[in-house]
Amino acid sequence: MGEKVLMKGNEALAEAAIRAGCRHFFGYPITPQTELAAYMSRRMPKVGGTYLQAESEIAAINMVYGCSAGGKRAMTSSSSPGVSLKGEGISYMIGADLPGLIINIQRGGPGLGGIQPSQADYWMATRATGHGDGHVIVFAPSTVQEMADSVALAFELGDRYRTPVMVLADGLLGQMMEPVELPEPLSLEDLPARPWAIDGHRGQRKSNNVNSLYLVAQELEDAIQARFDRYEQIKATEQRFEGFMTEDADVVLVAYGAASRIARSAVGKARKLGIKVGLIRPITLWPFPVDAIEAAVDQAKAFLVTEFSMGQMVDDVRLVVNGRRPVSFFAHTGGIVQTPDEVVEALKRVAAGETINLVPRHGKLTGDL
Repeated sequence: MGEKVLMKGNEALAEAAIRAGCRHFFGYPITPQTELAAYMSRRMPKVGGTYLQAESEIAAINMVYGCSAGGKRAMTSSSSPGVSLKGEGISYMIGADLPGLIINIQRGGPGLGGIQPSQADYWMATRATGHGDGHVIVFAPSTVQEMADSVALAFELGDRYRTPVMVLADGLLGQMMEPVELPEPLSLEDLPARPWAIDGHRGQRKSNNVNSLYLVAQELEDAIQARFDRYEQIKATEQRFEGFMTEDADVVLVAYGAASRIARSAVGKARKLGIKVGLIRPITLWPFPVDAIEAAVDQAKAFLVTEFSMGQMVDDVRLVVNGRRPVSFFAHTGGIVQTPDEVVEALKRVAAGETINLVPRHGKLTGDL
């Protein structure tokens, strides 16, 4: 590893991408991710790279498509409504089997919403990043260090599986400053070869074709099935999670990203009250860490999911648990962030045998949805 510096999450993402061999950034300003683009505008010219503020989010993702098709590591960043606009281009990249990095620093929604922290893009990231049958790998870091680390891994897995990869964070993590140890820069000569790229055959091979259009239905089905075979390999080998005090836990908290930092504090507080609580923190949201949840079912008496939304990841937890244990939910949304004490109060109710589905109204911890 290289030097350790104090950085904002947005800036750490940008610097880590440069050190991972990315020399092409295409973006459009939107809070709370604007610092990432601003950082790239300063750094890219100094490393011989390309920074381009596109005329729109739609243009930016299609520039990533073209650059990746040419065999280069490329990325874009935006925030929730901007990523919605990128959806068509992301689907085209999925259909053309192109790698590329998409950063989403989430804000509240729907619509313009607000710039406060949110995790309400979970469904979009894991279910409908773009139209059609397809997925992108999704990382959910919880620290500035992990934001930087996830970028290098995102580029690596994108190249390995020929798929777009998303790093899904939020305004809290994007604006947070923490010490981060940055990796040594990769040499561009050491990046993996892309024999499928449109980079000139020089008379040494057949011409490559990068395309997502299939006019024959059987050919499209065959291509999709081959891609889903790859997805099964990703599910089998790339699930990532962190377990915290789950060995003897009666109640298992499940939280990701910034919400997991609050959940970890709540675990410590609940343990002091004699409640046996543990935490499972998904690091990959797709593939979802099914194996980690499955392994906790026999030990746990109940699960509690907490996130910054009206309840999205909780669906995946319930799918895995499949009715074998009660799965409760507690959250705030709209940019309000729950406190550790609020999560502890929810844990008390779950530990006492209640099953709750709760988003407090007007700041009061009362009433179910």
